[in-house]
Amino acid sequence: MLTVKSIELIEINLPLVHFFETSFGRTYERRIILVRVEDSDGAEGWGEITCGEVPGYSDEWTDSAWVTTEKILAPMVIGGPVENASFVFDLMTRARGHRMSKAGIETACWDLEAKKLGVPLWKHLGGVNREIECGVSIGIQDSIEQLIDKIQIELDAGYKRIKIKIAPHWDYDVIKQVREKFPDIPLMGDANSAYTLADIDKLKSLDEFDLLMLEQPLGFDDIVDHASLQRQIRTPICLDEPIKSPGDARKAIALGSGKIINLKNGRVGGHAQSKLIEETCRVAGIPVWCGGMLESGIGRAHNVAISTLAGYTMPGDVSASKRYWHEDIIEPEVIVSATGTITAPDRPGIGFGINRERIEKLSVRTATVSE
Repeated sequence: MLTVKSIELIEINLPLVHFFETSFGRTYERRIILVRVEDSDGAEGWGEITCGEVPGYSDEWTDSAWVTTEKILAPMVIGGPVENASFVFDLMTRARGHRMSKAGIETACWDLEAKKLGVPLWKHLGGVNREIECGVSIGIQDSIEQLIDKIQIELDAGYKRIKIKIAPHWDYDVIKQVREKFPDIPLMGDANSAYTLADIDKLKSLDEFDLLMLEQPLGFDDIVDHASLQRQIRTPICLDEPIKSPGDARKAIALGSGKIINLKNGRVGGHAQSKLIEETCRVAGIPVWCGGMLESGIGRAHNVAISTLAGYTMPGDVSASKRYWHEDIIEPEVIVSATGTITAPDRPGIGFGINRERIEKLSVRTATVSE
């Protein structure tokens, strides 16, 4: 039985090593909400709310997540005993949406439970592949030359797959030059909903580059137009934003909206929902991979754990801490091997220590909800 006695929220400001640009805009610093849950024995677990600073990628953002978690979601979980962590999400179903906020609490409860059981979180989740393959996501750069230089750096570091962000002003010519320089690398483009079916000729033209996938080219909430597009292009479509639940995944698969799913813990509401979607896709023969949201080490550790499930068969955006942060908030930091892999830790829970001193230095506000 799992009973949460208190939930602490901590907002930190964590500067990025390099700016990260998508079709939504450019990010230099992350405002991140950490979630610490504690039970009556004083045992603790850590999670992270992965939404952005503005409602670009999703309709959640840092300030909305703070008040929603503190005032609405945390009181639903505190004192409400559940059989195990897989039921925590259900305690919050009276609140519609806000899945990233829910995931912050839910994943912290999984960490807490795994620590109390004395097992690594990845094993507790049912993971089978302790070593996971890693890819990288590279944002829109100031020049194609700069992009090519960054790709070379990541390939030299051993990463298994390169994802580049694209947009109507940064697509065909960019990919063409990248392919000329790197003709054989596993390469994909991520559009973050920057196109419509009116751009069908442009999207068809990308077939010549033998991309691993084209991620979320159309509307953020669409699976119908994507099905139409997938029938007209050879490149596999990877769905991201519209897949928020097992039901969404089932419907998208039935429609033929895409051939791959990017499965982000925060977007779907945490580990229990990720496990259900992973199973749905695995049974249907749809590969999934773990997407990233510029997480701190805590969110990254949870991504490592969930990526060990059997259905995660493609390299995810789970990369080394040093790609994003001068200093992370976990010890040791997440490290990628020279062959582009991460080995899930064997310590209980997320498997990394929490650098409380570093968190306190970065903290800009805190709140605690308790019985």
